[in-house]
Amino acid sequence: MENTTAKHVTINNPADITFYEVGGYGALLEKYSLSLPSQRKDAFHLLRDPTTGDLPWPGVLFGIAIIGSWYWCTDQVIVQRCLAARSLTHVKAGCILCGNLKLLPMFLMVFPGMISRVLYPEEVGCVEPSICKEVCGTAVGCSNIAYPKLVVSVMPTGLRGLMLAVMLAALMSSLASIFNSSSTLFTMDIWTRIRPQARDKELMIVGRVWILCIIAISICWIPVVQAAQSGQLFDYIQSVTSYLAPPIAAVFFLAIFVKRVNESGAFWGLMGGLVMGLCRMVPEFAYGSGSCLFPSECPTLICGVHYLYFAVLLFFCTAILVLFISNNTPPIEDKHVRCFKRQRKRKRSYLRRIKDNKKTSGQIIGWFCGINDTQAPEPTEEEVNEASKQLPDISEDPLWKYLVNANALIMMSVAVYFWGYYA
Repeated sequence: MENTTAKHVTINNPADITFYEVGGYGALLEKYSLSLPSQRKDAFHLLRDPTTGDLPWPGVLFGIAIIGSWYWCTDQVIVQRCLAARSLTHVKAGCILCGNLKLLPMFLMVFPGMISRVLYPEEVGCVEPSICKEVCGTAVGCSNIAYPKLVVSVMPTGLRGLMLAVMLAALMSSLASIFNSSSTLFTMDIWTRIRPQARDKELMIVGRVWILCIIAISICWIPVVQAAQSGQLFDYIQSVTSYLAPPIAAVFFLAIFVKRVNESGAFWGLMGGLVMGLCRMVPEFAYGSGSCLFPSECPTLICGVHYLYFAVLLFFCTAILVLFISNNTPPIEDKHVRCFKRQRKRKRSYLRRIKDNKKTSGQIIGWFCGINDTQAPEPTEEEVNEASKQLPDISEDPLWKYLVNANALIMMSVAVYFWGYYA
């Protein structure tokens, strides 16, 4: 009785509970292949066959490397968090902490998802479209319900509600970051070009309206996500990223390592890469990715290449286009290239403000929505020069620098070990 009580006390998270239910890691290795309708010989292996594998190893090594470089080096959601750090050491430490946390999904998400197919093969691993439609509402597969199914079916009542609250909080946090970044990019990079005289109040309103538009588009896009890539959300995310992200990664790396790259090459390289990516993405969504019983009718010439291979191909095609255009257009002057930052001053002609007496109700609504009608004055040249002198020092303390670098090496060593173990 005491041993039973101890087990229930120590098992307090979904990963522990699922491993306990399936009988441990050894039982998972044995039972997983028996729970699938069609057994995969490359299960529990990261490097799979380059032609028949669902994630071919050349695409995993090179394609995901390109996608990951785009996300972790250029994506606004990540960059804005690094820019919020108080020092360069904090930036490095935050990235290392994030890298260490990225080692956990294998044990907290992937293995529990596989355990879910062991425990519920007829629901999570369904193949018949009618059964899948009844179980999860989509006919192409129900793998997306693997983790929620475990949480609802295996965990006790109190812990179940807590886990669902944590999942919703994590989802809301990610959506808030994405919506905030999208709003910032639209208002500061697009709307200010359409209306250079826009005031802060107008930018605030436009940003919030844009967020509402993004939410509406996201809701309308749910059926496409459910039907894409046989209903597997991970494959859908990776495929869409493979069609859109490689041009950005190519321009980013060329801008760092190739001095001859100019603005014309970068712009037309991005446009050309976007067109090539859309030429693959649009037909795939139009024809659908199909399922085991109903293969897709998309032409092999367009959809026959795996999306990770397409990411590598798109990366190099964009790089060639950028280099070709850059070498056939005037280069950037050295005085602009040598600086770490290019200060571009743009005079903005503001419309004359007309003071009027606002009603109290309008002021209350503006305060509640976080809208302030006051406009900060344009800084003078002396103020700009003084502010540039007061920029924070980004030099690192030697002790913390070596400590952070050592932790980075430890993190990479652990990652290489896991890759070697599951390769």
